[in-house]
Amino acid sequence: MFIDLLKAFCVGGAICAVGQLLIDYTKLTPARILTGFVVCGVLLSALGLYKPLVDAAGSGASVPLTGFGHLLADGVRKAVDKDGFVGIFTGGLTASAAGITASLFAGLASAVVFKPKEK
Repeated sequence: MFIDLLKAFCVGGAICAVGQLLIDYTKLTPARILTGFVVCGVLLSALGLYKPLVDAAGSGASVPLTGFGHLLADGVRKAVDKDGFVGIFTGGLTASAAGITASLFAGLASAVVFKPKEK
């Protein structure tokens, strides 16, 4: 178990370190960096390179935004195999619906519990 935790920490930390380096040393906005991570996850998944990383590192590779891109690409791939052309439009949303719903409810709960104040 310790080795699995160590692998997840190292891979997730490396992905986050790349993001921090991009923030510190480029003029990219955080929104562009986040979008780039999702697109990178989709591309690596399409090339078959991200699935082995997820298998090896577990949540260290599936939790960051590159993992979200991988989830979208994997969902589209499965939906196209099952439903054909329509799967291009439905697969990504079907695969990521639980995560998106959980994040929306967590944001709503945070907004209710912690009253935001204007600066």
